[in-house]
Amino acid sequence: MAKMIAPEAEWPHLVTEVKQVVPEAFDSAGRVLNLVEGDWGHPGQAKPCISPVDGTILGTLPMLDLETGIRAVKFAAAEFPAWSQTDLDQRRERVTNCLVALREHRELLARLLMWEIGKPYRLAMNDVERCISGVAWYVEAIEPLLAGRTPIGVVSDIASWNYPLSVLVHAVLVQALAGNAVIAKTPTDGGLYALTVSLGLARRCGLPVSLVTGFGSQLGEALVRNPNIDCLGFVGGRSAGREVAASLYDANKRYMLEMEGINTYGIWEFSDWASLASQLKKGFDYGKQRCTAYARYVIQRRLFPQFLEMYLGVLKSLRLGNPLLVEQPGDPLPALDFGPLINSRQVDGLKGLYDEALNGGAISLYEGAFDEALFLPGQDRSAYMAPATLLNVPRGSELYHKEPFGPVDTVVIVDRVEELINEMNISNGCLVSAVGCDDPKLARTIADEVRSFKVGINQMRSRGDNEEVFGGLGQSWKGCFVGGKYLVQAVTQGPPGEPLYGNFTDYQLLPEER
Repeated sequence: MAKMIAPEAEWPHLVTEVKQVVPEAFDSAGRVLNLVEGDWGHPGQAKPCISPVDGTILGTLPMLDLETGIRAVKFAAAEFPAWSQTDLDQRRERVTNCLVALREHRELLARLLMWEIGKPYRLAMNDVERCISGVAWYVEAIEPLLAGRTPIGVVSDIASWNYPLSVLVHAVLVQALAGNAVIAKTPTDGGLYALTVSLGLARRCGLPVSLVTGFGSQLGEALVRNPNIDCLGFVGGRSAGREVAASLYDANKRYMLEMEGINTYGIWEFSDWASLASQLKKGFDYGKQRCTAYARYVIQRRLFPQFLEMYLGVLKSLRLGNPLLVEQPGDPLPALDFGPLINSRQVDGLKGLYDEALNGGAISLYEGAFDEALFLPGQDRSAYMAPATLLNVPRGSELYHKEPFGPVDTVVIVDRVEELINEMNISNGCLVSAVGCDDPKLARTIADEVRSFKVGINQMRSRGDNEEVFGGLGQSWKGCFVGGKYLVQAVTQGPPGEPLYGNFTDYQLLPEER
């Protein structure tokens, strides 16, 4: 039977619904606007917003100039004093009202994410639900977390496109709950409509939030180096993160900079292959476009045959395709492991890294193929990439040292524990790692030598929720750690001389923290 886009998820239908929910966020020509100076306006310079699902043009990004960005930050700074003095119960009530509104429109938000960043329905809905449940936890827990603390001022949030709700909107709402004014930047690669709905509802509920869209190179002076910015949250790659970190040199500014690292799973004296298979399959969610995805496997040589048998079975079981297809109206959306990557440039970049390593002597272990039944005939597939795996990538290849941020794995075979540890530490720090080992004492010994913020024993680690702290070691993170009380501490001032929990460089510490 011929496939079709699910009628309830067709893009024109969703845009009509968005305009009914937040009509103020659009101009008379139907263009999305920026939330600047407490109101929606400034269509800026139009940049096409293209869906990775099939190349559909979703609309235009309203790219702002620097002057307007500076005005937006200045207005946020002017909003801060009154908001910081607003009673906590009132702040909590407004955030709660926003959560009620987000929950009411959860289906819309999930379907927007499917088109904008290519997530299958299950993962898109999970992004929405984790945002709502996570902020709800802070609403309940906030009073003791704020005891003896005051809000810091204006918080600037610059995040990547992969988790618009559970990372960016979640951070914005918690930061506002803590008494700060917040300005967020729409990622240029995805999330425009979902963020417009979310922050439009937040503004309508009386929260001091702003949303701007533009190139980082143009808005950096407004969102990073601006003296009216008191705290910066950044999620992105190392190259951009280094530029941001350099711009904070000698700046009296709080910051949280989450950057890439190669998360690795090391296998030594291990036998529970069924459990590992389940972990690895789940690890392919969203095509490994996550900061906590595991892209590198370091395997004891004698265990390689068992690992390979298990691993190839996992790869062959993965379902990759268009996340919006059904056979007839009313059918559930497909249960996929992942859909497209964020855009065709990401696919081209990954294929380039793969080919360079292969030409340098790496061995191809697996190259997946598309299942024609999971695509529309003739649809644009330029943003899709099937899983691929390389063995023994040469040290001189870029892929050896670079986080792929996609469904490309690398496998390394080792003969000694010391080799395993060295190969797990090739990125000078990462966010998560795991050690598969039947001997708990040996596993702990190995884990203690791995330069990772979180190390799982026979299980993958993730960012975590609510109470669980999150950060990174080495080049994977700079600044305050977040999660639970630490997320609140990162955006508030405590007693004089209070040390902040984080990964700082000396010259970037605030005076009271030195």
